[in-house]
Amino acid sequence: MHELSIACELVKSAAAEAERHGAARVVGLDLVLGALTGVEPDALVFAFPVAAAGTRCDGAELRIEIERAKGRCVDCSATSEVDSLMSACPECGAWPIGLEGGREMRLRSVEVT
Repeated sequence: MHELSIACELVKSAAAEAERHGAARVVGLDLVLGALTGVEPDALVFAFPVAAAGTRCDGAELRIEIERAKGRCVDCSATSEVDSLMSACPECGAWPIGLEGGREMRLRSVEVT
């Protein structure tokens, strides 16, 4: 379950940010996950409290937004949303489509008190 290691890194980053700002604790994190990251949001939400226990993030809420994947056809240059790594171009049917987003993960904000 690589979601636990991701949760540990989120806690580490958020706690460091809280310390940098002189905050006692983290109350919320906003995370953006690309649809094709391979990360299971439910597993990450489940693992987060385990990783946060005993840290400045203990009791913090992890909020996850899923960002749709985008691609551009290498043959016709059409852009579209992509549902999988195996998606074909919806305009001309060419395969594979070049990904232009959907595999990133970013910590958008950390809410502290």
